[in-house]
Amino acid sequence: MTEILIPTIAALIGTAFGGLITYLTHRQQLRHDLKVLKETYKTDFMAEETAKHFLSHKSHIERSFDVLQKHLGGFEDNELRKILVRAGAIREFREDGSEWWRLLSRMDEYIKRKKSSKSN
Repeated sequence: MTEILIPTIAALIGTAFGGLITYLTHRQQLRHDLKVLKETYKTDFMAEETAKHFLSHKSHIERSFDVLQKHLGGFEDNELRKILVRAGAIREFREDGSEWWRLLSRMDEYIKRKKSSKSN
């Protein structure tokens, strides 16, 4: 029985060790690949982060497209809209035809403010 048990345990330890090495190697490779992708598409990543920053402002739940375009210059209109969507924003047109954007994650806050302004 011992003749079978020792080689089996040794094989399991070897397999587990090999699996751990493979896992760590793949994890490091994925981190490297992500870093390369971020560097390649740095402008887009930074534009999304900047859009999130403007739309996460404490007192401004939403921003006009004109304001966002002014601060995120260098993008064509539709490209900027794609960046805003990737950042998690949604668009609304007001009665005057102006275009406004807000983060979907702030919808509850927006609705709460809208209700409180109507009751005042």
